[in-house]
Amino acid sequence: MEAENSTRISEFLLLGLSEDPELQPLVYGLFLSMYLTTVLGNLLILLAIVSDPHLHTPMYFFLSNLSSVDVGFTSTTVPKMLVNIQTHSQVITYAGCITQMSFFLLFGELDNFLLANMAYDRFVAICHPLRYTVILNPWRCGFLILGSWILSVLHTLLQSLMALQLSFSTDPQIPHFFCELNQVAQIACSKNLLNDLVMYLAPVLLGKASLTGILYSYAKIASSIRELSSAGGKKKALSTCASHLSAVCVFYGTGLGVYIGSVSAHSSHDSATASVIYTVVTPMLNPFIYSLRNRDVKRALLSLFGRKL
Repeated sequence: MEAENSTRISEFLLLGLSEDPELQPLVYGLFLSMYLTTVLGNLLILLAIVSDPHLHTPMYFFLSNLSSVDVGFTSTTVPKMLVNIQTHSQVITYAGCITQMSFFLLFGELDNFLLANMAYDRFVAICHPLRYTVILNPWRCGFLILGSWILSVLHTLLQSLMALQLSFSTDPQIPHFFCELNQVAQIACSKNLLNDLVMYLAPVLLGKASLTGILYSYAKIASSIRELSSAGGKKKALSTCASHLSAVCVFYGTGLGVYIGSVSAHSSHDSATASVIYTVVTPMLNPFIYSLRNRDVKRALLSLFGRKL
């Protein structure tokens, strides 16, 4: 009977962050404000880069892609949550859940690869400044972005295929505000060692590969900066990396925090609450990181409103 029921599953229930009706207006207002801030902030970064010819460089090409991905990353989860709160519904269809999970994986992996690409950009700019435009020519930049998309899509397809093989009991409840892969796998009736290995190890391996590339790039950057004779040169080199380093720390720091929190959390709702930082707060912070700590972006943003820095 369980197998028969599992084949007929058509929807899930998203339990959200809190089932307390009195807290729903507060949660709705908080997430709506964070979502609008994320979209507006990243769109302003995109507009500034497109409108200012001085920002048509590899560094800002990668940043524009990061801003686009962050909008998609947040838009995958938050709008559905807001609609559910507004309509007093917890339902998400099976197809909708798989789709949401797939896009969340896709944009999350793209974030991961784009940060690695941006670290490579800083490595070339500081360690090989005279060959910067030659090494990071438009073709190579396009190839790096294309490669990021291909790897992310392949990983997403693999995880989605694994998720499609899972079976569920009737009325499955996901203790989260969106269809997160691990949470969906935990409520599945079917358990398969291969599925578990792919679902848990593939993201870790890809994340470690990108993080290793970032750490290697900054190890080379640190070595090059130490060889600089002037304090001004060292300060200038460090300042060009400040925004990206901040973004890396926020992305991987919150991701690690969510992972540790999910392991040590006393309930799935605690894990869902912790994941808000990774899925919503981080994309919201990136525009502030790259505008407040970057004079070029700040100048481009001010010029959009007819002001000069």
